[in-house]
Amino acid sequence: MMLMKNDIADRKHRLKSILGGSAGNMVEWYDWYVYSAFTLYFAPVFFPKGDQTAQLLDAAAIFAVGFLMRPIGAWIMGIYADRKGRKAGLTLSVTLMCLGSLTIAVTPGYESIGAFAPIILVLARLVQGISVGGEYGASATYLSEMAGKERRGFFSSFQYVTLISGQLLALAVLLVLQATLSTHDLEVWGWRIPFAIGGVLAILVFYLRRGLAETQSYKNAKEGQQRSSGLALFRQYPREAFTVLALTAGGTLAFYAYTTYLQKFLVNTSGFNRETASQITAAALLVFMLLQPVAGALSDKVGRKPLMVGFGILGVICTYPIFTALSRTNDPYMAFALALAALVIVTGYTSINAVVKAEMFPAHIRALGVALPYALANTIFGGTAEYVALWFKQKGMESGFFWYVTVLIGLSLIVYLRMRDTRKHSLIHED
Repeated sequence: MMLMKNDIADRKHRLKSILGGSAGNMVEWYDWYVYSAFTLYFAPVFFPKGDQTAQLLDAAAIFAVGFLMRPIGAWIMGIYADRKGRKAGLTLSVTLMCLGSLTIAVTPGYESIGAFAPIILVLARLVQGISVGGEYGASATYLSEMAGKERRGFFSSFQYVTLISGQLLALAVLLVLQATLSTHDLEVWGWRIPFAIGGVLAILVFYLRRGLAETQSYKNAKEGQQRSSGLALFRQYPREAFTVLALTAGGTLAFYAYTTYLQKFLVNTSGFNRETASQITAAALLVFMLLQPVAGALSDKVGRKPLMVGFGILGVICTYPIFTALSRTNDPYMAFALALAALVIVTGYTSINAVVKAEMFPAHIRALGVALPYALANTIFGGTAEYVALWFKQKGMESGFFWYVTVLIGLSLIVYLRMRDTRKHSLIHED
């Protein structure tokens, strides 16, 4: 009876911690994606010269610049989370995100302060890039360590559930503002509202995360003599670090191509209006979000490797046909079906990528091992996805982007086929 009570109490403790960590992750990613969701409205405010594609290209460049800070944030905050605790890393990351969002919300436009407007926008995105760079490693590590052995894939999948829910929340705010404000008001001042909301939510999450429990894995690792550092990561665990970078490349590019870039693709290429494009994207993302724990639970039964290999094979076969069909359709229901098909394929990567990376590293260097190689791949391939896509379009070679995504997924597939299944060889088990 006592053992049963202890088991129930342990489950409640784990669930409370996972929900607490997930809620904070959702706000972090809401703040990050609001930029992409509202680019169509605020791009003329900061970049008044040029046609729509040129303005979007400038805004996408700053989106990519924000990614440049993610490896730095992953390095600094990954070490911080390994040395000071997962809880400390999560609290610091949301503080920086709050600062970036509130800065964007109050920055005057180009007409008021000239070139200082895009400069301040760049600085705010750099701060947010540091935040997100540390957030991924800390949250992925926290959720993976808090989950029990038999359901680690399921619970860690909430890392992407909350990531996607943050994106959906950003789109929901966009849809509400589109329904309540005129296009003129949105372009002049309404786009500032979501950034202000993000700043306030981040303040609330700061207090939530201060009350989180620390993981037992970190407590055990703290008693050892080994310390986390970038040098130690690449000297002692080079194979694991480069495996994380390589397996992330195709997955993160596909994810950003079918999420953050999709909305603009539907407007700029398919010809849908902004409201319809937002609705199609939101509906597809909602189903995508619900699929994450299903796939995560499946990985607890069949292993992580089959899901990643499935994503790789289907991604190579289907990416070009899906993008081509999307570019030619003017039916919103067909566009939704195509977008959802792409996201179902990507689920084989997104649902389990966090736990796969966490299971590769020992506890004393886990947050850094998860965060830094992932951030490098994200910066090179994910953060530049929109820019590369728009560059191909501007040059009149839009299909080149479709092949680019296909090739990167194919390269990651080679890694998936060669690596061990981390469910069977998990270092978290040894904690």
